[in-house]
Amino acid sequence: MTLEAQGLLSGPPSRSALGVVMPFDMELDAELWRWLPADVDLLVTRTPFVDAVVTVEFAREVAQARVVTDGVRSVTVGRADVVLYACTSGSFVRGRAGQEELVRAMTDAGSRDAVTSSGAIVEALGALGITRVATATPYLPSLSLLLESFLNEYGVTVTGSAELGLDRRIWEVPYAQTAELIRLADTPDAEAIVVSCTNLPTYDLIAPLEAELGKPIITANQAITWAGLRRLGKLAEGEGQSLLRATAHRDQPGPGPTARYSLLSPAPEHPAGSAVPPPVLTGG
Repeated sequence: MTLEAQGLLSGPPSRSALGVVMPFDMELDAELWRWLPADVDLLVTRTPFVDAVVTVEFAREVAQARVVTDGVRSVTVGRADVVLYACTSGSFVRGRAGQEELVRAMTDAGSRDAVTSSGAIVEALGALGITRVATATPYLPSLSLLLESFLNEYGVTVTGSAELGLDRRIWEVPYAQTAELIRLADTPDAEAIVVSCTNLPTYDLIAPLEAELGKPIITANQAITWAGLRRLGKLAEGEGQSLLRATAHRDQPGPGPTARYSLLSPAPEHPAGSAVPPPVLTGG
């Protein structure tokens, strides 16, 4: 059969793309792809190598604005006009002001829209109307405390936390250990559990642990991929995951700009067991 008969001469079909700037030691590109619909690509670049372990100082080093914006310019040369900064500690280590400054630097560098991992977590919590969380991290305690302070700045109370105390090779943590970490972090008054670090594998744990614990689990890679896709008017893939299920009807592609939840105004508090209030929307 000829190429003409197969309809191939009109291809390849157009595809959307998310740009991703990630630290040099990121090992979980494949996990990010699992949330993508079939017609979206990731265009990935990495920050320069730093000879250090994962500490507060490391997080500050890999999140320098000049380092991140060099990556933004690399991925926006082509199709990617929405860019993700896939490093959670790097985007919360300087607090709310540092996270929002990083987003501004990314858009100033050429991205139509930009989102960081920690900003995406806040966005996801706002989408679900959640203001009380437990946190589970692989970090040293000093980094975990900065995550708690960051969430507090957005009106999110941390009810409990647990960390593994690791400063390297986080991608090697087995699912069984991460599951126990999440269970240990959970408290009765937490409305959700936030699992930090884009180098900690979580995809296959989310739905079964949500069913076991009876509350949403928001992970860094889930949140940033979800947030990036909704800026493209696309839905993330992930069967049984509460964040995706609860927001799918709001994020259905349609005419006009994609609505997104403001990072500037956290969702109002609501009594436990009450209906989740609708979050504030902004055009985007």
